[in-house]
Amino acid sequence: MAQFIPGRAAIIALCALATAAVAGAADAPVPEAVQHVADVNITRATLEAPIRYLADDLLEGRGTASRGDALAQLYLATQLEEFGYAPGGPGGSYEQPFDIVGLDAHMPATWTFKAKGGTVDLKWSTDYIAASGVETEQAAVRDAELVFVGYGIEAPEYKWNDFKGMNLKGKVLVMLNNDPDWDPQLFAGKTRLYYGRWMYKYESAARQGAAGAIIVHTTPSAGYPWQVVQTSWSGEQFELPDRGEPRIQIKAWATEEATRRLLTAAGKDLDKLVAAAHSRNFRPVPLGIRTSIAFTNTVAHTQTANVAGLLRGSDPQLADQVVVYSAHHDHLGMAKVKPGEEGKKVDRIYNGAEDNASGCAQILAVARAIAALPERPRRSTLILFAAAEEQGLLGSQYYAENPTFAPGRIAANLNIDGGNHFGATRDISLIGSGKSSLDAVAESVVHWQGRV
Repeated sequence: MAQFIPGRAAIIALCALATAAVAGAADAPVPEAVQHVADVNITRATLEAPIRYLADDLLEGRGTASRGDALAQLYLATQLEEFGYAPGGPGGSYEQPFDIVGLDAHMPATWTFKAKGGTVDLKWSTDYIAASGVETEQAAVRDAELVFVGYGIEAPEYKWNDFKGMNLKGKVLVMLNNDPDWDPQLFAGKTRLYYGRWMYKYESAARQGAAGAIIVHTTPSAGYPWQVVQTSWSGEQFELPDRGEPRIQIKAWATEEATRRLLTAAGKDLDKLVAAAHSRNFRPVPLGIRTSIAFTNTVAHTQTANVAGLLRGSDPQLADQVVVYSAHHDHLGMAKVKPGEEGKKVDRIYNGAEDNASGCAQILAVARAIAALPERPRRSTLILFAAAEEQGLLGSQYYAENPTFAPGRIAANLNIDGGNHFGATRDISLIGSGKSSLDAVAESVVHWQGRV
């Protein structure tokens, strides 16, 4: 997937990617027809108006499966219909609905750990954040040992295995965030792979039969501060329904400071453990720390939906292939009322103007411009607004598992997550560079625009 974080000129580049004449000379890679429809259809008004609507307080932050979520879906679907796109979902609909499960875990105010050096209590939110790993009303970890497993990665292609065959059933695994990033030839260096995502970490722990997993948060390894973990992992969490895959009871995060306190009580040093984890020869380290935790879940079964519109291509042969332009339409919804806030006027709405009303607005502008081209692109165009991205890319995962085009028929997917709000810039960020033949197209347009 390629991800642009663009200004208006980069949106013109997106339109260029949709045309049949993209591969022109480097000095003029954007056809005049594309430039014209961009000038007419990609304006300040066409970019600002959708953001103003989608980020309005009336949509209450577009939380997954909320009223605001449904309003956003309806708005995007009617816009695509107005632009001339046919329904892109199943059964002649603009929506691709799917089931999700909401889990609101009621965690204890303190999580207690016992080590040879004494008892350590981690405070909820300040020291640890956790969510349920199971879709049941009760969940628990009982007298489990903590084991440090480095990055928690099994990657045969890199000859990397942090588990070394150790029996970790019933353990609580302590893992480093991200993936090994010090060698460009090892895990793509600074480029974060799926191995570095929290989702992979918890899946990896579940495959080991672990009872739970704790990811050690640092701002450099995550790319965001602890406050983001507090916000994103508090309250109701959503996931696709359980299909019998391995699961852990608890999915947790701990601050670096809290982790150091835990390890000190066990006579361990975090820095030395991290240094050891930087080697292929690393082996899991039992920490001599034990813990129990029990909590209840409020379980809700509900639905949300991706929104999709299809513009048929002009080439009889290539029209059965599709280029997908996507952005997620959800955000974080509303914060819970905190103790002491009852009855007070407090702004609890996460409006999500940047993330990702701006991306939706830019994809709508691209959709409008493509539909206005005098000659349609050779391949078909699918505009896809994915649901529940903030909950773990659930809408994207569901579409990938249930595509409306057969495998092998999707030529490319270009995604926008957060538009440029800084003003005119000389640089364009392309996530996915080096992964596809789109590089040459993007580079030619960037060169033509005098950008980097």
